[in-house]
Amino acid sequence: MTLPALPEETFQRVLCVVAHPDDMEYGSSAAVARWTARGIEVGYLLLTRGEAGMPNPPAETAQLRLAEQQAACDVVGVTHLTVLEHPDGVLVYGLDLRRDICREIRRFKPDVVLGVGYDVETPFGFDQADHRAAGLATLDAIRDAGNRWVFPEQIDDEQLEPHSPRWYLVPGLGGNATHGVDVTGEPLRKGVASLEAHAAYLAALPWHPAPAEFIPMFAKMSGKTMGVEHAVLFRAHDLQAPPAFPTDDTDETED
Repeated sequence: MTLPALPEETFQRVLCVVAHPDDMEYGSSAAVARWTARGIEVGYLLLTRGEAGMPNPPAETAQLRLAEQQAACDVVGVTHLTVLEHPDGVLVYGLDLRRDICREIRRFKPDVVLGVGYDVETPFGFDQADHRAAGLATLDAIRDAGNRWVFPEQIDDEQLEPHSPRWYLVPGLGGNATHGVDVTGEPLRKGVASLEAHAAYLAALPWHPAPAEFIPMFAKMSGKTMGVEHAVLFRAHDLQAPPAFPTDDTDETED
C-alpha cells in the first residue's frame, strides 16, 4: 500500500513543538523546508534550551545550542522560534508545561501542530524522558487551547483567543505512519544542512553518524512507501473529522 501525501495544500501555519534544540532536525526539518518554500508559515516551540546535552557548563551550552538552532531554522526558512526555559533533562509533564504550549498555540494560531511521540519504547529503543513529557503535554495542550475555560487568564489578561488546530502530526515510526511528505531534492538537502548546523553539539557526540550519511538513508527507505525517491513520514490525526464509532454488522436471524 502506497501512503498518501499530507494535504499540505490546505496548510497555512504549522507549529512544531519539541523538547530540545536539534529535535526537529532528525528528518522533520526536511518537510519543513518543503513547506516554507511553498509559502506555509512554520514556527518552532522549544520547551528547553538543551543545556544538559553537552559536557560544557549549562549556561554556556544553552547559549551555544540556541545559536545553532537559530542557524538550523535559517536553513529551512523558519522565522518564528520561541524557546522556553523548562529544565533540560528533567522536563515534567504537568499544568505548567501544558499552559505554556497552550499559550503558543493560541498566539501562533496554527492549523497544524507537529509534536513528538510519547511512547516509552520506540523502534530505536527507549525514548528519552523529555521527549515523552513534551509529546503528551502537546497533545493535551491542543485540546486546552480550544477551551476558553482552560487557562482563562490567557484570554482575559493576555488578550489571546481560543484556537483549535485542524491537524495533529507526529513522526511516523515502526510502520504506524499514515501520510508522507515528498522531500526529494532541495528539501532533503536543506534538511541535512539543518542538522549539520548543530556542529558543536554533534562534535560532542563522537559516536554520532554524519547527517549526510543517515538522513538520506532513512528518507530513501521512507520514500519507498510513497513511491518517491525521498520522503518523511508522519502519523496524521484530523482533529475535526467526525469520530469513527464502531458499528454492529452482525446479521440477526429470526427463528
